[in-house]
Amino acid sequence: MSEKIVFSRGSFFHGTKADLKIGDFIVTGKQKNYNDDRKSEYVYFVGTLDAAIWGAELAEGNEAERIYVVEPTGDFEDDPNVTDKKFPGNPTKSYRSKQPLKIVAEVVKWEGHSSELLDGMIENIKRLSEMGIKAID
Repeated sequence: MSEKIVFSRGSFFHGTKADLKIGDFIVTGKQKNYNDDRKSEYVYFVGTLDAAIWGAELAEGNEAERIYVVEPTGDFEDDPNVTDKKFPGNPTKSYRSKQPLKIVAEVVKWEGHSSELLDGMIENIKRLSEMGIKAID
């Protein structure tokens, strides 16, 4: 019997292709999810399920797309890669922290974006990469 999880206002999510377990921590210093060979100085998370779905869908690798419910273990800030450059006011509720995120649950039922929308986003990311613009600076 599976337990139904109800997300409350203020829930945080992390979309990825990493196979993690409840109780694990997402930490800095790991390979980034997106077209980038640099190590991450921050852990990224969001306050909307839609933004987490994008994170899972766009993460590199052949593993299954996953969305985790996470709890920040320390201070965090608005993600300037998104809020200052793309979406003033932070409507995606995108954040970053140098402190670990604790995985408290996995979202197992969610619907991804249409293939047309996803393909368009992937093409846009490729164009930006060819111009030398990284997904996360």
